[in-house]
Amino acid sequence: MVTIKSKKEIELMREACKVVAIVYKELEKNIKPGIPTLELDRIAEKTMRDLGAIPAEKGYDLGIRGIPKFPASICVSINDEVIHGIPSKHRILKDGDIVSVDTVALKNGFNGDAARTFIVGNTSKENRRLVDVTKQAFFEGIKYAKPGNRIGDVSHAIGEYVHSQGFSVVREFQGHGIGKEMHEDPGIPNYGKAGRGIRLEPGMTLAIEPMVIQGKPNILELEDGWTIITEDGSMAAHYENTILITEKEPEILTIL
Repeated sequence: MVTIKSKKEIELMREACKVVAIVYKELEKNIKPGIPTLELDRIAEKTMRDLGAIPAEKGYDLGIRGIPKFPASICVSINDEVIHGIPSKHRILKDGDIVSVDTVALKNGFNGDAARTFIVGNTSKENRRLVDVTKQAFFEGIKYAKPGNRIGDVSHAIGEYVHSQGFSVVREFQGHGIGKEMHEDPGIPNYGKAGRGIRLEPGMTLAIEPMVIQGKPNILELEDGWTIITEDGSMAAHYENTILITEKEPEILTIL
């Protein structure tokens, strides 16, 4: 069921989303060659808790037998890892890596969700373009995040832009509604037909998140049950914000 947030609920959403934005400011200062991804996780969790929030991803349960609960506060996915990479003291960032981080903060009963892809040191021109295109795909999509438009209008804009740049979108994972639950209706694919899906209304809060691959769109799941990688070994990037549908232009809640 799609939820329409009240003014009070929107204010609470803003608080949770502000925490996420601050977490990324802290991570950006520390993402550099030589740092273990587990240390990034420690920084993110401390920042959240210092701000009165809980890392919602920590202990997240897919409800699938044999797959453990997610053990960390952030997902850290490096190079050909698309999403859901698990932080580790053994994964050390190195010059040239591109690193996607996804996290959710729970505060006052509401969630804020965002993802960023960072460049570690110096990387190739094509990798940098991948990161830029992934971010821009989000902004191409939210041009259509207005009352009266449909989810398919947002999805179509994202997919068409990514494909026009010679890249692929992940089809098996998508954006989503967000509020008291981390994942709410509606689902928001990163491809599709314009004019399809539910109509957008003021008060909807949505997590829109292009996941983009340099090569073919095919993906694989690692044995840990979480990490998703590209099948052909090509680089991937991820960019996400929680937005609010207003009477006019959408409001991005996870940017300071």
